[in-house]
Formats: sequence, structure tokens, C-alpha cells
Amino acid sequence: MQTEALPTLDLETLEHEPRALAELDRICSTWGAFQLTGHGIDARTRSATLAEIRRFFALPGAEKRALSRTATNAWGFFDRELTKNRRDWKEIWDFGPADREGPMAGSIAQFPDGMPEFRGAMEGWFALCHALALRLLDVLERGLGATGAELRGDFEAAHSSFLRLNWYPRCPTPAPHDLPLDAEGHLGIRHHTDSGALTLLLHDAEPGMQLRRGEGWSLIEPREDALLVVLGDVVQVWSNDRWRAPLHRVVARADRDRYSAPYFLNPSYDCVYAPLGAQCSPAHPARYRPIRWSEFRALRAAGDYADQGAEVQISDFRI
Repeated sequence: MQTEALPTLDLETLEHEPRALAELDRICSTWGAFQLTGHGIDARTRSATLAEIRRFFALPGAEKRALSRTATNAWGFFDRELTKNRRDWKEIWDFGPADREGPMAGSIAQFPDGMPEFRGAMEGWFALCHALALRLLDVLERGLGATGAELRGDFEAAHSSFLRLNWYPRCPTPAPHDLPLDAEGHLGIRHHTDSGALTLLLHDAEPGMQLRRGEGWSLIEPREDALLVVLGDVVQVWSNDRWRAPLHRVVARADRDRYSAPYFLNPSYDCVYAPLGAQCSPAHPARYRPIRWSEFRALRAAGDYADQGAEVQISDFRI
């Protein structure tokens, strides 16, 4: 497999060196993703979290299915998720705050009995990721020319962020890694953009994510000391298309398993987002009408469970 070095940014440098924002703008405009160092999460914590993820997916199938998520509880195990209305080659476990309102109301976290270390590790990792994501959100806000904590309020106490664990088992019939967008074959996840603000991805050492680059796909070589950051649709809307949420997918592999843990930073369900004023002008008017997150999230989530037509996209809200 051919791999490509994704650009790397250091969070501490971004926070303290104004000149680093120009490089952030270049990378977000051309890649929409980057490796993040200077994040402050030590190697031991990252390694221990991955070890607990492997332990969870090694449980017997019946024990995992006892924790299955449903149409009324978004948190739990699932092995039949769809992307672009096609079955993914993966198993997942989702964990987020107990939702009392919005499209995920009634969702309650489900942890396996007899694995207290797992629960502690996941709750700890969730907290670390949320704090880190807010720091990164502040940097992105400055990069987009907004002033003050204009955006952070929608991502604090009432946010709808969640943590996902992914296991991509060995696949006896993986699709070719230069597979066109809509061709047949097994993929870990088919092509998509992330619907929220940004994704922080913890990964093992095995490459598997591909980013769309021009007419082809680039397989990303993970850095052991970095987390992968992927911009989501919310940031693309804020930027008025200056920054792009990258189209990406995950290949299936016949030779080895792969594990990852994306943390999806999502706003509160009351959030309504639109292009920021700093990204609009008479020459570049707003390209999107305002989007209510609760509506967008509900429509996107519905397609995870069953074939319910085309997945909602931010292009549906384009002016």
C-alpha cells in the first residue's frame, strides 16, 4: 500500500505563536486534516486505552451483543452500521453523555459487566478528549478570524459529543485500495465526511484511513506520538467553504486487524450554525443557510441503522 505523510501541527505552538495560524490555514484549506502533537496526553495513557479497546472487542459475541445500541438508545455495541447505505466491515461501541433531550434522548451508556478497568479507561479518555478538543476549537476559531469565545459555548456543558471504538477485523475479501467511490467490495467504512465540528482520532500503528486527494486516495501513515484531527462539516460551514471537511474512508485488510477510537466534537442540540461573518463579504456571500444541529444529527444518525435513502449532507443546505 502506498502511504502519504499527513502534515503535522503542534498544539502548543498553535496556541502561543500567532504566525503558526498561517500554516493552520494552509493545511485546513488543502487537507482538512492533520496529525496533532503537543496535545499533552502521554504515551502510557494512549497505550492503556488501546489495550482496553482490544480487550473489549475480544469478548464473546454474545456478551457484546448484549450491549447493542438500538433506535432508542444510541450508546452501545453495533456490528451492522451502514455508510452510504452499504454495510461497513467493522464492529463499534459508542459512548456519550446521557441525553435527556434532542434526537438521542433516552440514550444511556452500556458497559460490560466484569470490566471495571474498561469503564474507567473510557470515561477518562472521553474527558481528556473533550478538554483537548475545546483547546483545538479555540485555535480554529482564531484561524477563522472570529473573536473571543464565540463558538465554545455550544460545546461545553450541553454538547452532544461522543466517543466511538472501532474494530476492523481481518477481511477475507477486501476491496482494492484504489477502489473508485461507488465500486463494489468490502471497506471498513465507505467514503463520508464527519458531520460535527472536528474528530480526534486515537489509532494503533496500522495504516487504514484514506483521504480523497484529487481523483485518488491517499493512505495515511499514522504517527505514534500524534492524534489525527479531521475537520467536520460544521467547520466547513463556519469557514464558508474556505476549509473543507475531507472525504475519507477506511480500507479493509486481509492481513491484520486494526483498532481506533474517534472522539466526535459535536455542539448542543440547540446550536444553529452558519458561515461566520469574518468568512463572508460582498464578494464572497454566505454559501449556506443556517443549519440546526438537532435536525442534521437526527437525519444523519437515522441512516446508520437502516437504508433510509440518501444520507443528509451540508450540500442540502447550500444557498
